[in-house]
Amino acid sequence: MLKLWEHPFSPYVQKVKIALYEKNIPFEAQVPEAFSGAPTSYAETNPRIEVPTLVDDGFKIFDSTVILEYIEDKWPEPPMLPKGPRERARVRMLEDVCDTYYEAINWGLMEILAWKRTGGELADRLVARAKEQTDGIYSWLERELGGREYFNGATFGHGDLSLYPYVRGSVVWGMPPAPESPIGKWLARVEPRESIRKTIAATSDFTGGMDVLPQMLASGGFTRQYRDHRLEWMLRSGGVEVVLEGIAKKTIRFSEEIN
Repeated sequence: MLKLWEHPFSPYVQKVKIALYEKNIPFEAQVPEAFSGAPTSYAETNPRIEVPTLVDDGFKIFDSTVILEYIEDKWPEPPMLPKGPRERARVRMLEDVCDTYYEAINWGLMEILAWKRTGGELADRLVARAKEQTDGIYSWLERELGGREYFNGATFGHGDLSLYPYVRGSVVWGMPPAPESPIGKWLARVEPRESIRKTIAATSDFTGGMDVLPQMLASGGFTRQYRDHRLEWMLRSGGVEVVLEGIAKKTIRFSEEIN
C-alpha cells in the first residue's frame, strides 16, 4: 500500500489526498516526528523535511506537484487533467499561483492568529493586508473560472483540487468568498464531494490543539519554516520585525541544506 507522509493542515498534502480519494487509491497516512520537534530520520525520506512525501513500494516522491504528476501517470483513470495542452497548462498555472502566492497569505494568517507571532497594531495591519490580498485573488480566480462549472472545465479535476485547500484556508481564517459570488458558488459545488469531505475530516483531531501553539512557540521547542514565498509575504506585508524576532529567538527556520 502507498504511504503518505503528511500533516492534515497542509494544503499541499490536502490536494494529494483529494487526488488519491478521487481515483480510489488506498493509502496509509502518517505524520512525521519532525513536526513534533523530536529528533527524526525523516530527512532520509525527504531531504527538504517537508510534507507531503509519497512512498510507492520503496520509491520516494516529494513535492506535491511532482506527486500529483506521478499519480496521474501511474493511475490515469479517472483523469484529473483536462485533455488539451492549453487547458492542462491553464490548470497547472492555477496550481502554481496557489502554491506560491495564495498559500503564503493563509500561512501568514496562521502565524498571526494561531501562533500569535505578534499582536496589537502590527497584527491588525498584517491581517488587513491579508484581507486585501485575499480579495484580490478572489477577483483573479473569478476571471479564471469564467463561465465554467469547475476550474478544470466541465468536470471536477486538477484545477479544482489544487485550488480548494487554499479557499478552504481563507474560510478557516474568516475570509470566505461571498456565497453568491462565482467562487462562493463553486465552493458550494465542490465541498460535498466525498474526496473533500474525507480530507477535511482528517483535520478535526488536530484543530483541538490550536490553543497550545503559542506556548509551543514560546518554549522554543518548535520552529516554523519561512521558505521563499512565505518569507516574501511577511516582508512585503510589513512584518520584517516578526522575522527578525523569530531569527533571534530561533523559532523560525529556512529551507534545509542538503548534504
